Amino acid sequence: MKFNLFRAQKNISPQKLQSMTEHSTRAIFFINGFGVATWAPLVPVLREKLSITEDTLGLLLLCIGIGSLLAMPIAGSFAAKFGCRKVLTSAAILFAAILFLICNLSTLTMAVITLLMFGAVMGCLDVVMNIQAVIVEKNSGRRLMSGMHAMWSVGGFVGAGLFGVWVGFFNLTPLISTIIAMIIMLAFLSFFSKYFLSTGGDGGGSIIAIPRGIVIFIGLIACIAYLVEGAIMDWSGVFLTTARGFDISLAGVGFTMFSAAMFIMRLIGDRIVQAIGQKIVVIVGSLISFTGFMLLIFAESQILLYAGFFLIGIGSANIVPVFFSLIGKQKVMPINMAVPAVSTIAYAGILIGPAVIGFLAHQTSLYFAFGFLAALVALQLIISTYVYKIFTT
Repeated sequence: MKFNLFRAQKNISPQKLQSMTEHSTRAIFFINGFGVATWAPLVPVLREKLSITEDTLGLLLLCIGIGSLLAMPIAGSFAAKFGCRKVLTSAAILFAAILFLICNLSTLTMAVITLLMFGAVMGCLDVVMNIQAVIVEKNSGRRLMSGMHAMWSVGGFVGAGLFGVWVGFFNLTPLISTIIAMIIMLAFLSFFSKYFLSTGGDGGGSIIAIPRGIVIFIGLIACIAYLVEGAIMDWSGVFLTTARGFDISLAGVGFTMFSAAMFIMRLIGDRIVQAIGQKIVVIVGSLISFTGFMLLIFAESQILLYAGFFLIGIGSANIVPVFFSLIGKQKVMPINMAVPAVSTIAYAGILIGPAVIGFLAHQTSLYFAFGFLAALVALQLIISTYVYKIFTT
């Protein structure tokens, strides 16, 4: 089934409009990543303005996760009812507005309400931009998903770099820096939003996305991938400094290696999948990730430890994009229901991953905790093999 991408842009040729729709999808991934990078430096600003302790800050940040998990299951029904264009445009505007609001929070109560809203907007944006990406890729007949997800990383790198320049080099306040970031986000949005899809999926389904059938297994694969990513982000520095005895100045190198590998592989991921096939990418990628964890656990050389993080990034990079592409091919659930169902399960992995690793590390050791991550990667490979068996029968 082909979706009508051209409902609102009749004066443009179908080929040109298809191209602009693809660019607009990359743009919303960029805007999302740019916004998240703008949010990250505001966390210490928020803590200072509210004069709260680390434990209170942790509970406050949990509001973002709660808001996201509440919004994700219903975001698909919004997309189906109103279309991706209206939902993405509204969510991106709210995203930018809430960033400004965060800079001006003065009470804990308002912070809780604002961050719940922030999480809901982020969750809705994540789901609907992936719905649009699945539809656009399906209509193009080409591999696009890895490149779409790479643009989120590009937005993150650009946003983080510019925020550092504005605050560090030009000595601007966080509020002024955030306003500049808002202007950039809204400028991109004003140009590309007219090319967002007027449709929001193939319709059908309930208001709340409840996974079933093969979608459950795709969700579990994405959950493991996100759990590993969240654990590396939060625990790689602790692992290097505590378990491996690195100096604190080197604590961030592991995650930097992991992120760089993810970024590179997603930029070229569509070409790789096109060349060797998505099944081989998933199988080989899982094996590479597993090898990376083995290096972290058993290697003694500093270079090999860094290589371990790099290999995990290489192997993990295209797992989620590949399986989001498969959502467009399954027939169990409508796209507008399947994407939020998978996204909700996957996002749960980001939330519980760091906590699970912390619990295991406390009860046993960080080596055992990272071994658990390696076992999850092996489980991911097993589930992936089952999913591909279902798709080929």
